[in-house]
Amino acid sequence: MTKFVYLARRTPTAFAAALFVALALISRAVRADSAFQPTRFTVEVHGQGPDLVLLPGLASSRSIWDMEANRLQGHYRLHLIQLRGFAGEPAGVNASGPVIQPTVEELHNYFQAEGVTDATVIGHSLGGLMGLILTERYPNDVKRLMIVDSLPFSAVLMAGPGATVATAERRATLLRDRMLRESQDAYAASEEPTVARMVKSPHGRAAALAAAKASDHAVVAEVLYDDMITDARPGLPTVKATVTVLYPWDASTGVSQTAIDNLYRSVFAALPNKEMIRVDGSYHFIMYDQPEAFDQEVRRFLER
Repeated sequence: MTKFVYLARRTPTAFAAALFVALALISRAVRADSAFQPTRFTVEVHGQGPDLVLLPGLASSRSIWDMEANRLQGHYRLHLIQLRGFAGEPAGVNASGPVIQPTVEELHNYFQAEGVTDATVIGHSLGGLMGLILTERYPNDVKRLMIVDSLPFSAVLMAGPGATVATAERRATLLRDRMLRESQDAYAASEEPTVARMVKSPHGRAAALAAAKASDHAVVAEVLYDDMITDARPGLPTVKATVTVLYPWDASTGVSQTAIDNLYRSVFAALPNKEMIRVDGSYHFIMYDQPEAFDQEVRRFLER
């Protein structure tokens, strides 16, 4: 699932670290005074310049973007999003019912309130799906989109290219209801093997696991259900934004590079103006498992 604090390749000086903390505190204060108060997510804003919106994934924290945020905040106005109920945030209205679609609508409303147009969006996993839906639904909101290991319809992983929302719903319902019957402690214990399959890096694994365990299991269950029955493929041909799709591959999975390439290229085939980039030696959290390669691709993306 996801969330983490990524430390840059070199330990920052005490002054730089203190400065970043101070800026974060100021950003929280600015958001608290904003006329628009989102209910589905919280947001921290850093820096000035073109708008760059960073969306983390399921059961993740905004801190997965720390490395990039530290590097980019002097060049962009960064909007660091975190869904309520994830990584220790109180669940609020996300405690029950649909989450993905209402969050996309609220992101659009937030963009309008903050004067964000033609933004650059980077989303990991669930964040990539929400960024894609936002781009499909509100083309003026997003100029460039980077999708980090996300599919427009996750059910194809289990049921193949012929998967439909109807066929996915039964499996999604069973999984959601089972998770809802679990205690928070039982859910947290189950995250250890799940995260181990998603992150290779020891540091990244520890950070992701801490975030996942701190996430409200009811919110995770509802969002996972939402994700499994959300099919964004019909809107792909309408996307006007420039899109980069990063996806991982690692030999230890036993899946060939060709099979991975074919999967991602096939599900995004209808998407125009796209660039598909495979990052080798990585599991789901590319920013942790291959930080240098990830940083390089983000730089290239921002220069497109």
